[in-house]
Amino acid sequence: MPWVVGVSGASGTPYAKAVLAALLHAGHPVDLVVSRAARLTLLDETGIAWHDDTASLRRWAGSEGDVRFWGPADLAAGPSSGSYPTRGMVVVPASTAAVAGIALGLSKDLLQRAADVTLKERRPLVVVPRETPLGRSTLAHLLALHDAGAVVLPASPGFYGGAQSVQQLVDFVAGKVLDVLGVEHDLFLRWTGEVGAGRGEAAHPGG
Repeated sequence: MPWVVGVSGASGTPYAKAVLAALLHAGHPVDLVVSRAARLTLLDETGIAWHDDTASLRRWAGSEGDVRFWGPADLAAGPSSGSYPTRGMVVVPASTAAVAGIALGLSKDLLQRAADVTLKERRPLVVVPRETPLGRSTLAHLLALHDAGAVVLPASPGFYGGAQSVQQLVDFVAGKVLDVLGVEHDLFLRWTGEVGAGRGEAAHPGG
């Protein structure tokens, strides 16, 4: 069964790419949903113009593996139905609009509908907001998602591993997502309880 990865229009497409690549590297199939707004963000952050084809997907993901693309307007797609078997879903990055739509059950596009299905079927849902600061309405929507069974995992990298590059900080967040999904990975250096055990200066727990 595949994992569903939904990419919304918030800044932070490198997080989505890292999660997608790690799932594929671990041998897991992925159903990918990229919202219309996310296509504009991808163009801004990567220079890649997104089209509904495999070539666009491959250019962005840079990963080989079992991945299937579903158009954001395709409400007849597999992930829109609870009878379509999936392991769960990650929304990364999650814009405030996507957070609100999922929390309110709007299902205005496939990303929101797939997340709603994931919740109602009691499958794992990880929502990765990348917005700062957070307004009251977004905080309320995130709390509603938490209460509905989702895991709210802000894109907040840890620094205790002594990261030497932006990619290592991105991988930390992706690794935390995979931890929640129960998928093995080696994306970051884990806290061992020993101060100074990181790659850089003194390490501190902050999971």
